Amino acid sequence: MSTSHSITWAGTSTSGSRKPRNDDSIIAFASGRDGAELLPAVGSRALDTHDLVFAVSDGMGGANAGDLASSLLLDRMSQAIPQTFKLAAAGFYPDCLSHLAEAVRDVHEHLNLEARDADTRGMAATLALAWFTPENLYLANVGDSRIYLARDGALEQLSRDHTSAWAQWKRGEIGEVEYRNHPRRAALYEVVGGGHPAVRPHFAAVPFRRGDSFLLCTDGLIDGLWERHIESVLADPARSPQAKADALLKRALDNAGADDTTLHVISIDR
Repeated sequence: MSTSHSITWAGTSTSGSRKPRNDDSIIAFASGRDGAELLPAVGSRALDTHDLVFAVSDGMGGANAGDLASSLLLDRMSQAIPQTFKLAAAGFYPDCLSHLAEAVRDVHEHLNLEARDADTRGMAATLALAWFTPENLYLANVGDSRIYLARDGALEQLSRDHTSAWAQWKRGEIGEVEYRNHPRRAALYEVVGGGHPAVRPHFAAVPFRRGDSFLLCTDGLIDGLWERHIESVLADPARSPQAKADALLKRALDNAGADDTTLHVISIDR
């Protein structure tokens, strides 16, 4: 039996200064055999009886389609992930990554079905999701919403941006300055929905340990922060998740702030 870890988190979302509404969505929930229990924006909980799931999504589309797409996506994921507990109770033990893949395919098809009129046609959303079980973190991402890990003073992006510009940066073909000024930095080739026939998310299983800090964020946060800024805040062991979230948000809004900005900071306490 694994030693139960305790997780502390803080999440927030704010509308961009040039936006009439916030197209981002954010969710935190405990996943168990009774379904999803929505969690507050700031809190602490052990992984002894429930898995903990955190996610952010950046919606896109005309009219009200952006905020609808992101909220539908996260609501649908909160319905799908707890099904693993019901399957386990029935004697079936699904692989978490396979279950995540099935859940993202389901919500992708659902968004496409919901996009049937002029106001919602083509609606789509990104996804960055972290699913903590007693054994592992399982993550899924689509688009350019990100998941970072800060461990032993070093920062690692666990997610992948689904843009050709990001791939060029990570291959070392361009630097961070060139990447941030790239004309196609936001040109996504993978989204959830959008009328695309299929979606190809990035999935990973990541062991976690005491002292780890994680960041989930939409691209509005990245617009105002360099990698070194994220690293300096996340790697600071003296700051709580709330203090880290506040510091990251303030700096991002001071430096940019035009786009919606959404983030979760999550720490492994023991």
